[in-house]
Amino acid sequence: MKTKVLKGRILTNLMGVFACTALAGLPQKSAAQIFTDKNYVKISPTDTEADIIRKAANVTPAPRQLRWQQLELTAFIHFGINTFTNKEWGDGSEDPKIFNPEQLDTRQWVKVCKDAGFKQVILTAKHHDGFCLWPSKYTEHSVKNSPWKNGQGDIVKEMAAACKEFGIGFGIYLSPWDRNSPYFGSMAYNDYFINQLTELLSQYGQIDEVWFDGANGEGPSGKKQVYEYNRWYNLIRKLQPKATIAVSGPDVRWVGTETGYGREMEWSVVSADQMRNEDIAENSQKAAEFAPKDMMANDLGSRKVISKAKSLVWYPAEIDVSIRPGWFHHPEENDKVKSPDKLMDIYYSSVGRNGVLLLNIPPDKQGLINQSDVNALKGFKKQLEETFANNVLKSAKPVGANAKKTAVLFDGKDGTHWKMNTKAGPYVLEFKMDQPQTFDVLALQENLQIGQRIESFILEYKEGEIWKKITEGSTVGYKRLLRFPAVTANEVRLRILSSRLEPALAEIGLYLRPGSATK
Repeated sequence: MKTKVLKGRILTNLMGVFACTALAGLPQKSAAQIFTDKNYVKISPTDTEADIIRKAANVTPAPRQLRWQQLELTAFIHFGINTFTNKEWGDGSEDPKIFNPEQLDTRQWVKVCKDAGFKQVILTAKHHDGFCLWPSKYTEHSVKNSPWKNGQGDIVKEMAAACKEFGIGFGIYLSPWDRNSPYFGSMAYNDYFINQLTELLSQYGQIDEVWFDGANGEGPSGKKQVYEYNRWYNLIRKLQPKATIAVSGPDVRWVGTETGYGREMEWSVVSADQMRNEDIAENSQKAAEFAPKDMMANDLGSRKVISKAKSLVWYPAEIDVSIRPGWFHHPEENDKVKSPDKLMDIYYSSVGRNGVLLLNIPPDKQGLINQSDVNALKGFKKQLEETFANNVLKSAKPVGANAKKTAVLFDGKDGTHWKMNTKAGPYVLEFKMDQPQTFDVLALQENLQIGQRIESFILEYKEGEIWKKITEGSTVGYKRLLRFPAVTANEVRLRILSSRLEPALAEIGLYLRPGSATK
C-alpha cells in the first residue's frame, strides 16, 4: 500500500486507486445501521442483465444522502495551528501559545459562506497536527492551552452557534492521523479517537456531516495506526443519525481529485461488492468487507460495470477544492484566490456533474476570511444568480405526443417528475416558444427519490424543417449542466436516448449566461 499526497492531505491509495479502505471491515450485524434497504441491494448470480438494470434503477439515497445532495454547495474551513506556522501540515510539536486569533469571528465566516450560496460549513476541528479547536479533555494540544480567550475559548462551539444562527448545516472534520498523540500507532489510540469523536458528537447540537480522510502516517513507535472504522460509523449513527459520513465513509465518496472537477459520466449507483474477510482472528467479530473498487476510473456505474457487480450501493461523489492554492491561509496567496469565472467553471464541473462542491475557504491569523476571498465569492454568487434567473423554457408551449403534464418540470421541486405517455413511443420533450430565444446552458435534474436512470440524452433545435444537435450528455443524476455556444431558436426538444426503466426527469431549463455572445 502506498500513499498519495494531494494539497496537504494524505489519501490512501491501493494499487494506484483510492479504494475506500475506510469502508472495509463493516460488521455484518451492523449493516442495517450503516445502510438502508433502499440504498443497497445484492445481485444474485442468477440475475439477468435486465434484473440488474431494474435493481440499479431502484436504488435510491437514504434521507441523509438526499439532504446532502440537495445542499449543492458546502464550505470547508481549514483553520488551526497551521494558520500560525504558515504551513500546510504541522508535525504536532507546535507550541499552543502561538495560537491567538485576536479578531476571530465565526459569524463572519458563516455569513460570508451563506451570502455566497453555501448551505453547510465543515470545520477542521483537528488536523493531522493533533491541535484541537475545542478544549478536549483528552489532550493538552488544544485551544485550552493557548492565549486565545485565556484558554477559555471553544471554536467548535462558536462555529456550531453561528451555523445555527444563520440557518445552515454544520459539519466537522476530525483527522484520523494525529502526529501529536503518543498513542498513535497503538491500539490505545482507537479509544482516544473514539473519546474525541464522542466529545464532538455530543456537545455541540446537531452535526450534519462528519468528514474523514485516509490520512495515516507513522506514530511515535514507527507504526501506522489500524483504524477501527466500524466503531466510528456506529458511534456516528448512534449519536448523530442524520449526519452523512464522508469521504472515508459509507455515505459519500471522494471524487478522486482535488481540482473541483468531476466526471462527465457520474453515477451515484456503483458497485459495492461485499465479501467475507477470511483474515480476521478467531476471537474477533466476523465481518463483511464493504470496499468499492477502483473509485478513480472514469466509468464507475455504466451497464458494463454493474453487470459484473455482486452488490450495488448509492454512493455519490463529493468534489473538493480550495479557493486558494493551499488549504490553510497563507498571506502570500492573497492575490492567488480563484476568480469568480473560475469558481463558476468549477460549479458547472462539480454540481453540474451530479456532485456536491466542497469549497475550502480558509480564515487568516486574525481569525477572519480575507477580503480577497470575500470579493471572489461575491462575484461568484452574482454570476450564479444572473445566469439562472430566467428559464426561457418556462413560458414555452409543450408540443408533441408528450405535451401533457409537463408543468411539473418547472415547479422548482426535485421530488416531483414528469411522467411520459408510455404509448407515445420514445422519450421526447418538445417545446415551442412564441418568439426566438437565445440560450447557452442546459439544466436537467432527476427525481433521486425514484432513482438515477438517464444514461444518455441529446438536445436539439429546429432550423426550418431540420432538427440540429445543440449538445448531448450521458448521466444526469441530481443535476446536469451543459454549456455550449449560444443558440437562438424558438423550437427545441430533448430526446432521452437511453434510460434504466422509465426516466424520472424532475426539472429542465435553458438559460443564457451574462455577457454571453449571441448568434
